[in-house]
Parts: sequence; structure tokens; C-alpha cells
Amino acid sequence: MSPTQRTAVITGATSPRGIGLATARRYAEDGWAIVVLDLDAEKSAKVAAEIGSEFSVPAFGHDIDVADEPSVQRAYQAVAAEVAAHNLPPVGALANIAGITSPVPFLDTTLDVWNKVMAVNATGTYLVTKAFVPDMIANNFGRIVNMSSVSAQRGGGVFGKVPYSASKAAVLGFTKALARELGHTGVTVNAVTPGAVDTNIRTGSTDEQEAAICRDVPLGRVATTREVASAITYLSSDDAAYLTGTTLDINGGSHLH
Repeated sequence: MSPTQRTAVITGATSPRGIGLATARRYAEDGWAIVVLDLDAEKSAKVAAEIGSEFSVPAFGHDIDVADEPSVQRAYQAVAAEVAAHNLPPVGALANIAGITSPVPFLDTTLDVWNKVMAVNATGTYLVTKAFVPDMIANNFGRIVNMSSVSAQRGGGVFGKVPYSASKAAVLGFTKALARELGHTGVTVNAVTPGAVDTNIRTGSTDEQEAAICRDVPLGRVATTREVASAITYLSSDDAAYLTGTTLDINGGSHLH
């Protein structure tokens, strides 16, 4: 299939400086039809419409709470309805990007914080994948790309401490196990591990903090959201057809420490 014969679903894709939005735009740039899924239905639809208009691709947006199974199922049904109603190509890629951080030190972490971070980052990845992967299996084609973090490899960082690192490590285990299980189906499952990225999560950080972050990256700078998005769309491309169960370290070498 060419990209114009495929549809990509992206979760967590409405933040103005977010990786999800950059990824939705990058899929559209490559000719994919896109579905934007985020908490706010109106915002998701607006973002999708803007991207669709800019890149002349079919684009739709719906609300989803990735940590809530009924919400995930409603979103899946909405996407299936869009695909059928507009004669769109089948969903060929799922980018599980929705996530939250946990900058609180461990001894100040409550069980509510732990549960919320695990629910969004780990359980959310599980629920959304479980909803969309049966159709991929039926079509003998699928690209699942999961958002982990260098924090899962190094053990925390400035913006994501114990709950975040644990949830993102769970995503890596999930990715490898599912890749092995689905290997014979035509569906690949991979993960990306960004480090410091120029997103709105760092709004309000001081110059000293920014300098410290850059000193900790072998390439000496943070990533752009487009650089991370391009890694995700690469893993969804035909050029990555023989990659599954892999972790693409798009973090300027931060995983080396």
C-alpha cells in the first residue's frame, strides 16, 4: 500500500507544541489520512480539520480518555464509522502518544498520582492498542508505535520521576511482548524513547535548567517535535517493514549515560 491508501490514528495530538500534533502533521505530510484523538472532542476536530486542509488529506478528530475503557471503545467505534462513511483506507498505523508526567519526588508521591500516571501511560497504551489491533490483524497490516521515554532506560529525569519512569518502562515491556506475539500477523510493534524535547512541558523552566538539560545530552541540544514525529512515521513506513520489537532512541544520545 502507498500512504494514501492508509489511515493513521494518533492519541494525545492537540497540544500546540506537542509531539502528538507534530506526528499527526507528519503523517499528513506523507499522505496518510489521519484521526486525531484527545480529551476534548471540539479541539480534536478543529486540529484535524486544520491539518486536513493544510495537507489535503482526509482528517477527523474525536474525544478519548485513554485510561477509560468505555471511552476508548467509543472512540474506536467513531473511527470505524468515519472510515466506513467516508470510504477511508483502513487504519494502518496507531501512534500511542497520549501521556502525562510526574515531577514529584518519590516520597511525596501519593497512590493517586501513581495510579493516574500508570493508567494514562501504561494502561492507556494497552487499551487503545487492544481496540484497534484486531482490524489490523484482519487486514494483515499494521504499524503500532508506542511512546516510551529515555527515563525508562535511565531512571527518571527533571520532568518525570518514579511513576513516569515506571510507566514508560512498562510500555517498553509491552512493546516487546506484543511484537513477539503479533509477529506472524503483519502487524509490527515498536517504541520510541525521546529525551528532552522542545514541548510545552518545559514552559517555565529556567535558563539554568535548560542549560543543565542540554549539557546532559551528547548532541548538546533538545529535540524538536518534528524530529521525534519523523521517527514515529518512519516506523510506520514500508522502509521499516522488518523492524518490530525495537526501541528507537530519538534522544540525542541521552540513553548512553
